[in-house]
Amino acid sequence: MTANQKIFALTICVVIFLMTIELVRRRRLREEYSILWLTTSLLMFVLVIRYEWLEKLTYLIGAVLPTTTIFLGALLFLLLIVVQFSMKLSEISNQLKNLGQENALLRAELEKMKDYEQEEKSEEKKTIETE
Repeated sequence: MTANQKIFALTICVVIFLMTIELVRRRRLREEYSILWLTTSLLMFVLVIRYEWLEKLTYLIGAVLPTTTIFLGALLFLLLIVVQFSMKLSEISNQLKNLGQENALLRAELEKMKDYEQEEKSEEKKTIETE
């Protein structure tokens, strides 16, 4: 890896890391999502500094070029993001279902209370009329 490539890659790693921290600080990104981004930027940083580790990893997985290993890592990263979002979507769907059910129960209870009040009022009118 040439010096220019290392500088560019390190700059990208630092920008991603700092941008993630800033987004968390401004509450634009939740901490639970930031862990994956911070871990990825740190891993990229280490692999740029220790390029020989990337070459060894490339050899271990049976790839020919380090770019193939990086591409595979990017696919793995995207897969983890999709799994994380799917888990969150499932959790939110369950919460929405529970809220809808609770809302229906509260509405039914409110209607019962309104009916009961109307019955009491009509009974009061009847007693007043009979007296």
